[in-house]
Amino acid sequence: MADKPSVGFVGVGNMGWSMAACLVRAGFTVHVNDARRELANNFVQQIGGNAPDSLRQLAAESDVVVTMLPTSAIVAKVLENGDDNVLAGMRPGTIVIEMSSGVPSMTQELAERVHALGGHLIDAPVSGGVPRAKTGQLAIMVGGDAAVIDRAMPVLSAMGTSVLRTGAVGSGQAMKSLNNLVSAGGFLIGIEALLIGQRFGLDPGVMVDVLNAATGMNNSTQKKFKQFVLSRTFDAGFTMGLLAKDVSIALQVGRETGTPTPISALCKELVLAAQTMFGPDADHTEMARLCERLAGDELRNR
Repeated sequence: MADKPSVGFVGVGNMGWSMAACLVRAGFTVHVNDARRELANNFVQQIGGNAPDSLRQLAAESDVVVTMLPTSAIVAKVLENGDDNVLAGMRPGTIVIEMSSGVPSMTQELAERVHALGGHLIDAPVSGGVPRAKTGQLAIMVGGDAAVIDRAMPVLSAMGTSVLRTGAVGSGQAMKSLNNLVSAGGFLIGIEALLIGQRFGLDPGVMVDVLNAATGMNNSTQKKFKQFVLSRTFDAGFTMGLLAKDVSIALQVGRETGTPTPISALCKELVLAAQTMFGPDADHTEMARLCERLAGDELRNR
C-alpha cells in the first residue's frame, strides 16, 4: 500500500470530523460519508476531500475505509446491510479500520465477513476526546493482524500519537471499554471524596491540587474536576450515553469471560442512574450532580 492510500471515512460527527480533517491535512485523499448528507457536504466545503453519492462508490474509490460510528449495529448496517453498503463496493485487499467504540464479539463477526470478500478488518477505537482528535494526538488501541496494522500505520499515525497494539481483532474495543470503565470509576470515587472533604471543611479546589500531587491522582483529578465540575460548566464533550454504552460493553466482556465484576457493576448502575436523571445527551461529567444529589450537597469552588 502506498504511503498515502485513498481513505473513505464514514461518520463525520464530533470525533469523526476532526479525525478526517487530520487525514486531509496530512495529504490523504479523503472520501467522506455521513447519514446526515449535509455534514459530509459541509466537511468537503470547509476542510476538503469529496463526498461520493453512495457507500458503494466510497468503498470502490478507497484503499482504506474508516468507520467512526455510534454503535456496532450501525457499523454492521453501513458495512453490509441494505441496498447501499461498503462491502458491495469494496475492492480485494481493502483495509477496514473500525474505530467506533463497539462490541468486540460483533466486530469479530464483521471481520470474518470482510475477510471472506478478500478484505481485512482491524479495530482501532480511540481515547482523548475531541480536543486531541483536533490535534491528531489521540491514543489508538488497535487489534488485528500485525501485517495489516503495519499497512494501516500511515493512516493511524495521522490521527494519533500513540498507536497501541492490543492483540487480535476485537481486543482494541475490549481495551477501550475497560479504559472507560476505569475512568468512570476514578471519576465517581473522586467526586465522593471531594464531597466528604467539603463537609469536613476542606476546600475542594485545594483537595484537587493535593490529589494531583499525591497518589490519588487520575485523569479526572487532572483534567475534569476543576475544569468541568467545580467550574459548573459540565461540557467536557463526551456524552453520558456514550459512557454508559462503553461501561456496558466492559461488563458484557466480563460476562463473556466469566469474570466477577461487583465493583464494576456498581459503577455501571451509577452511570445508568445519571443517564436516567440527566439524559443520554448530557455531558458525562454531570455524573457529579448525581453524587451531589445523593449527598444533599453541592461542590463549591471557593
